[in-house]
Amino acid sequence: MLSLPWKTFRILLMLLGGGTLLAILLFMAANVWVLASTSRRIDAGPQQCQPRQVAIVFGTSHRTRSGARNPHFEGRMQTAARLIHGLRAEHLLLSGDNSTRYYNEPITMWKDLLDRGVPESAMTLDYAGFSTFDTLSRARDVFAVDSAMLVTQAWHLPRALFIADALGIDARGCAAPTPSSDGTWRLRAREWLARVATLGDLYVWGREPHFLGPQEPLQIDPRPDLSVAVPASEGDTARESVNDSSSSTPR
Repeated sequence: MLSLPWKTFRILLMLLGGGTLLAILLFMAANVWVLASTSRRIDAGPQQCQPRQVAIVFGTSHRTRSGARNPHFEGRMQTAARLIHGLRAEHLLLSGDNSTRYYNEPITMWKDLLDRGVPESAMTLDYAGFSTFDTLSRARDVFAVDSAMLVTQAWHLPRALFIADALGIDARGCAAPTPSSDGTWRLRAREWLARVATLGDLYVWGREPHFLGPQEPLQIDPRPDLSVAVPASEGDTARESVNDSSSSTPR
């Protein structure tokens, strides 16, 4: 006959095993849900991307920890420029982190795209895109965007599209090139966890963006002739959200 402590231990092991199995199943189900509901709206590269008036470009650091140029940043900038020059987007909303005076993703994107011949009139900067959720919430509530192309890497697009759906934004994804590097698998693995967290943000604890402000609809000018690249100059000034600054609430 089994002693009472042993019976208790077996029950605890069974509960622990059952709980672990349930967590794994929920984790897999959440990812399958996000991937399955968005996969048909991801286009592979700017030549295949369906034209939209507005393209939202998600920010990231332009340098890796080693100091090298970030290939994910390069891919997003390359794709964004091609969308403008290929007449597949009329306007770019550049959204990224500007949580300190020394770190400014939107300005870095703006300068890079100017060097690629994108006219400054075709770009608006959002300094409070501290996360994917914040970027899309602000696109809808501050910049009055209800339809957009989302520009980022393919592993990030399912979550971005899922959030856009939940916010009522009609969106398609335009996949930027994904480099083959030792660190890419870490980003992909982290993204699996982020998709699960996103379901909690949207349906459990009702996440809100860190910073909104008054509505400032995008000013989209008639398209200029883009057949000739427009180089950046010292006199260029970025079009930006009036109520956003380096003092915006950090992530």
